[in-house]
Amino acid sequence: MEEEAPELTVLMPCLNEARTVGRCVQAAMGFFERRGIRGEVLVADNGSTDSSQAIATAAGARVVPVAQRGYGAALLGGIAAARGRYIIMGDADDSYDFASLDAFVATLRNGADLVMGNRFRGGIAPGAMPFLHRYLGNPVLSFIGRLFFRTAIRDFHCGMRGFSRDAILRLGLITPGMEFASEMVAKAALAGLRIEEVPTTLRPDGRGRPPHLRTWRDGWRHLRFLLLFCPRWLFLYPGIALGLLGVGGLLAGYLGAQAVPFGIHSMLYLGAATIIGVQLIVFALLTKWLAVLARFVPEPAWMSRWSGSFSLEKGLIAGALLLLAGLGWSIGLTVDWGRTGFGPLNPVETMRSVIPAVTLMAVGSQVAMASLFAGALLSSWRSARPA
Repeated sequence: MEEEAPELTVLMPCLNEARTVGRCVQAAMGFFERRGIRGEVLVADNGSTDSSQAIATAAGARVVPVAQRGYGAALLGGIAAARGRYIIMGDADDSYDFASLDAFVATLRNGADLVMGNRFRGGIAPGAMPFLHRYLGNPVLSFIGRLFFRTAIRDFHCGMRGFSRDAILRLGLITPGMEFASEMVAKAALAGLRIEEVPTTLRPDGRGRPPHLRTWRDGWRHLRFLLLFCPRWLFLYPGIALGLLGVGGLLAGYLGAQAVPFGIHSMLYLGAATIIGVQLIVFALLTKWLAVLARFVPEPAWMSRWSGSFSLEKGLIAGALLLLAGLGWSIGLTVDWGRTGFGPLNPVETMRSVIPAVTLMAVGSQVAMASLFAGALLSSWRSARPA
């Protein structure tokens, strides 16, 4: 008979952890025995050149080699190979206590899809977390994660977390590096999974060598992922702010030439703000549209609600109208100039009309090109779908 599948897999990514991986495996095996849990310990080895694999096997773990390098790649390989209904992951450097997983297991059994450890609630031993990580990196990135993805998680990058294997596989996680930790929480929040947090402890690792984590490089990778994965904060909101500032300023400069304190130089920058703002808004919408087509994120409610109101043809018409309005305005200015015999112009007066006219043409071109690009994306997606 085929062996009954375990309820729980304890997954440990490993790269040259010979000094600690055996203790971690033994702690997890002891936890299974004490709590009567049908479980397995799975070590996802990421190319160790020491005796990590042999030590892990001798301690009772199942070792799965993962050729692609990277923290995320190792975990993805381990998740694919895991047999348990639930998975609890943690580093194999002895910084986490695999003998005390009760809160994770209980919360998973209670229906949570993702259970995050919180080291700040559970306790951080002296020397376990660098000063910059504890007081700058983790608080700032966790705040950004909560703000962007509307989740209450206080320790966004805790390395110990548990989850339903099926729920996490449905997210389509792909990042191979350290930003995998951010991707998991971000996609789980966007997908509406039930995420909870339990206290966990952190102690100094026992490897006796520098960690794989690089403070500034990996911190930037996390931040970059959060920004790119949530385009409304990187593109949409700044674009709306710039667009409103630009349009409002241009209207005030054109209609209230005598009352408004700024002149044509200010209007030139306001025109640029309008163009950049529209470009950011367009890029935010296209980025979101592409992510939805690729099924990286679920389609948001507003997109479903408004999808019938937008089309390639409507976008082209809107862009053409803006372009023609600016072009017509420019032609009118040229005609007026011709009536004076194409003589010298007063730039202070002329540019108050020229700048808005040129801005209209630029914005119209942007809207039309973005509509064409969105149509090309949709056509490519439809042709790439299996019949």
